[in-house]
Amino acid sequence: MPSPAPQTIPTMTRDKPFAWLLLITGIVGWIASGWLVLEKLEVLKDPNHITACDVSPWVSCGQVMKTWQSSLFGFPNMFIGIVAFAIIITTAMGILAGAKFTRWYWLGLQAGVTLGFIFVCWLFSQALYVIGILCPFCMVVWAMMIPMFIWVTTRNLIHGVIPAPAALTKFLGEWGWAVVVLLYVGVIAAVFFRFIAVFIGTSGY
Repeated sequence: MPSPAPQTIPTMTRDKPFAWLLLITGIVGWIASGWLVLEKLEVLKDPNHITACDVSPWVSCGQVMKTWQSSLFGFPNMFIGIVAFAIIITTAMGILAGAKFTRWYWLGLQAGVTLGFIFVCWLFSQALYVIGILCPFCMVVWAMMIPMFIWVTTRNLIHGVIPAPAALTKFLGEWGWAVVVLLYVGVIAAVFFRFIAVFIGTSGY
């Protein structure tokens, strides 16, 4: 299916703005994942290693790394980030260089980003309501996945990669950033109410 004319589609779903979004979120996510890998290696060498973000009982990468959720597939989750964000960065650089990807590539990217988004939603719920500890570098990764998922999905809907009602496509094209902001607000609110005792100083920490 041919792509719509550039002047008829939202700015963020045009090639260069979209590529820059992928590049920025990909680089930030890759750096955060890389930092977590380095810290994980230190923890493996020394279980008593204090990571850069071990700042309190409820903000500690080191403590989160010791949970089973941090190695769900039998190896540290951050290695998934290293590979996945590298693919995102490569895709962005390809688009900026003028590459045109086929529909199957965009469907594959959509599947990967969607699974990644579901995975980070699960990790967020585990960190918040089961483990009860936040990992700042993990949260950076999660934060990058929100605009990435919203805009990859929006881009694929608008370009006809994924069939969808015109109303949905129009809504996401016009309100994509509003959806991103609402998701961020939801995350912040969830963190605040989960750790409200800490924020108001009644937790004893």
